[in-house]
Amino acid sequence: MKKILINKEAWQTRVAVLQDDKLQDIYFDATNKQYLERTFFKGRVSKVLPGIQTAFVDIGQNKAGFLHITEIDRALATEKTLEFLEEDSEEEVSARKLKSSLDISKIFTENEDILVQVIKEPIHEKGAKLTTCFTLPGKFVVLMPNIPQIGVSRKIEDREERTRLKELMTALLPEGMGAIIRTTAEGRPARDIKRDLNVLISTWNTINKKFKKAKPGEKIHEDIPLSFRVIRDHLDEDVEVVITDDKENQQKIHTLVKSVTPEFASKVRFYEGPPSLFNRFEVEKQIDKALQKKVFLKSGGSVIIETTEAMTVIDVNTGKFTGSGKMEDTILKTNLEAAEEIVTQLRLRNIGGLIVIDFIDMSISSNRQKLSRFLEKMLKERDKYQSVTLKVSEFGIVQMTRKRSGKTLMQQLTNTCPTCSSIGYIKSTSTLSFDILYKAKEDIKRNGLSGSLILSVPLKVFDHLVHNEYKAILQLEKNLGCKIVLEGNEQLESAQFNVKKLK
Repeated sequence: MKKILINKEAWQTRVAVLQDDKLQDIYFDATNKQYLERTFFKGRVSKVLPGIQTAFVDIGQNKAGFLHITEIDRALATEKTLEFLEEDSEEEVSARKLKSSLDISKIFTENEDILVQVIKEPIHEKGAKLTTCFTLPGKFVVLMPNIPQIGVSRKIEDREERTRLKELMTALLPEGMGAIIRTTAEGRPARDIKRDLNVLISTWNTINKKFKKAKPGEKIHEDIPLSFRVIRDHLDEDVEVVITDDKENQQKIHTLVKSVTPEFASKVRFYEGPPSLFNRFEVEKQIDKALQKKVFLKSGGSVIIETTEAMTVIDVNTGKFTGSGKMEDTILKTNLEAAEEIVTQLRLRNIGGLIVIDFIDMSISSNRQKLSRFLEKMLKERDKYQSVTLKVSEFGIVQMTRKRSGKTLMQQLTNTCPTCSSIGYIKSTSTLSFDILYKAKEDIKRNGLSGSLILSVPLKVFDHLVHNEYKAILQLEKNLGCKIVLEGNEQLESAQFNVKKLK
């Protein structure tokens, strides 16, 4: 069974999804950080580059976002292109001629105001990736307000149910709109799906109204907070319990769940501790393990995961596992166990792009086929992101691709190590600061400390807390009923800290 754990602090919200107490997904949302993915902006086209079929759009950020022609919805592209084909009437323009005439310079002009949605966060020197193929996710439906197509989750396999949901959506959708029916819609009554869809349509209408009044570069709409998003995307009959360590958050989540899926409202619980929620379920340890290259298998084998700029390479080793039968059976068993663990790690670490897996060589063709089918089955059942895998080669190599979505776990929690010249990683200053705040809070509560306290931290952590987390420290003082005096100590390193009474 699954558990959803929500740790909410003044400086950060963390949400963990556990399957049989094993970490499956982890999400972070720093209080003072702005996230752009799924956000709508009133953008202004700053530059059009026909050579690469891309428009750069000012959305009020440090870097202009980029909009490629493949991310422009067909209706908008067709309408704009037809204006350039003045020699023909709309009826006379053939589909072939229209397709060959698609050119970003004919669709957009500089200083034109357009509605855009962010689909990828800015990375390094790149601005945000934008689209005009808009999506608005709900509990049961993802609305596509300007793409008139209906899709059904591949995980809904019953043909009659797929037909029912498609017919229902066809009847409910306004003209010109489309939708993707989510797995959670399976078996739901029409009234629940209709209510979910109506909320999304209302949101879209509000976005259009705001666009007309907004200034260029202004944010028009953003997705709901992290804890609500995870509830929306993960809460179903497989979830045993939703636990949060913040009473106010628990009440809000309970209200949300009761309004959308009332049968799950009793699953929302409040956890007070000690120990802390994430320590109670050993989530902290599992996060640290997910940053390691080596993952040990129950059989004694191991999986080595290394990510480069071009691809991720995964190596499978038998390790101490020798088995009790033939060598080929031992190798197959290790490879199958590794395949299951690899799917878990790809999801947990949020690894996308090109992936090459070096399984242990198997001489029997039927065993290679069995491994290929098992890997595809695990990806289909346990990973929501689209992936494509090739068959296992004679050398035990599998090439696959997995859809990218945001930053990897490594990119979120670590910085490239300046000491080892990019060979390894250390935790980022913000992550170290958050770790210290979590552990200091634990120490203060466990030891019953009160009054005025001195929190000694490494100098770089001291600078980060003073300049970025001052409000979080004040909130921590309020929650613990004490006064905290920060002290930078040059003798402390990494995540070291001390808490003591102020004399």
